[in-house]
Amino acid sequence: DGITRNAVLTLAQEAGIPVWEGMLTRDDLYLADEAFFTGTAAELTPIREIDERMIGAGRPGPVTLALQKAFFDVVHGNVKDHPEWRHPVAGRPSGT
Repeated sequence: DGITRNAVLTLAQEAGIPVWEGMLTRDDLYLADEAFFTGTAAELTPIREIDERMIGAGRPGPVTLALQKAFFDVVHGNVKDHPEWRHPVAGRPSGT
């Protein structure tokens, strides 16, 4: 139950993208059209291959690209949706 994961699930539901949560087999992954990781550092990163097997066409698919755009639009403040996901962070003054 990561923060980024929950945000992406919310964005998918809002976009009408079907969401299913459950255990996947290796065969499920091999047969997937698209796959991606979510995480604080990874944000939303497409998966190109698993066990040297190409996922889909070997490039981000339309669902991954749509979710990436929606996610980055929110976190970069390009849209007004989900302001509760953004928190200002103050940096140190330069030279310190």
